[in-house]
Amino acid sequence: MRYDIQRAAMGWARSVSLAIFALCSLGATHAQQAPLKIMVNDVEKQIYLPATIAKRLGFFEEQGLQVELLSDASGRQDGTDALFSGTVNAVVGFYDHTIDLQARGKFVQSVVQFSRVPGEAVLVASEQAASIGSPADFAGHRLGVTGLGSSTQVLIRYLALKHGVRLSDFVITPVGSGAGFVTAMKSGYIDAGMATEPTITQLLRTGSADLLVDLRTPQGSVQVFDGLYPGACLYMETAWIDTHRLQVQKLVNAFVKALRYIDAHSALEIAALLPPDYFVGDRAQYVDALAFGKSMFIADGRMPESGPPTVLRVLKTVQHALKSKAIDLSKTYTTDFVDAAP
Repeated sequence: MRYDIQRAAMGWARSVSLAIFALCSLGATHAQQAPLKIMVNDVEKQIYLPATIAKRLGFFEEQGLQVELLSDASGRQDGTDALFSGTVNAVVGFYDHTIDLQARGKFVQSVVQFSRVPGEAVLVASEQAASIGSPADFAGHRLGVTGLGSSTQVLIRYLALKHGVRLSDFVITPVGSGAGFVTAMKSGYIDAGMATEPTITQLLRTGSADLLVDLRTPQGSVQVFDGLYPGACLYMETAWIDTHRLQVQKLVNAFVKALRYIDAHSALEIAALLPPDYFVGDRAQYVDALAFGKSMFIADGRMPESGPPTVLRVLKTVQHALKSKAIDLSKTYTTDFVDAAP
């Protein structure tokens, strides 16, 4: 009788243990399936195209990931507030933020580099073309940027200083991107400004603006910065990377596959995958812009070795606080994950 009771007790304990294990496993599975959230600073910009391609072609799902792309076109262009608050897991934005953040004691890393150049251009409103022939003429004018603290502001300021114009001699005005930038330039609210595609081609084709400085190609970047200036990338907190390496690897695998797709297909084939609202009312214009600027993308997602020192030099020119900071560039990006991508 005692033996039967012991057997029953042991069986009951085993059942409870299995049930607890099953519940824990179920909880872990749900935790793993929780979607990863990535902030994309205006997803319709061509410079951030790899994010859309990875999503549209199911590359995240192939890696067993659920990914939400959250777009912010409000003018808070770096997405770092959302990153450090835990609202998102990663940001698709510009590499230069990783350097700026390190100077402020916050460590993030680019884990896959999308582009070797900014993919942007300085445009001058057609009515101001006679008075602004180069960045040396910025003084006395209102210059538009996508947002305060954005990379467009950094680069506008650098161009001014490089051409001998004091930062106090002109006005920086955040106008957003896309329709906001177009409206600001056409209405005369800004005299010049830095924009991305497809906004650049839209303003040029309609005769609303003239091209002043072109940073959409490697040649243009080298001419202005004396080197490549890596732009768009996927970055996240270093501490999060260290504790989620498998998820990071899967994300990078998906983005590298998207970059390879962009490299191997024509602008027309790529445009066929995109929603109509990406074209700003003119699909052919969008395709032409992408065909011209496709050389900015890096097929394997590797950071160009010469890029980070160039970005640091530009930032130190613009941001005096950085001059006294010791920046460890090796902590602003990693190639470990792109090296391991299949």
